Amino acid sequence: MTEESVIEFPTSFPIKMMGRNTPEFPATARALVEKHAGAVDDDAVRVAASSNDRFISVTVTITATSQQQLDAIYQDVTDHEDVLMAL
Repeated sequence: MTEESVIEFPTSFPIKMMGRNTPEFPATARALVEKHAGAVDDDAVRVAASSNDRFISVTVTITATSQQQLDAIYQDVTDHEDVLMAL
């Protein structure tokens, strides 16, 4: 049985990942998404540090084309050891 997506594709979709504040994390997070979505413009990537500067969030907004694409992105993101949380 296949589940129907409640999202209509294609659509603009933000992928938010949190990790430790290291120089490498923004590039790692971006690469995880670009593996499935192709290259994204710099203006589609937002980076913000936590109030104590220990953690960082990276939001990459893509044009999602299918639920399968989103599932694959989230699988890779959540499997990566540097990603502490993904939304």
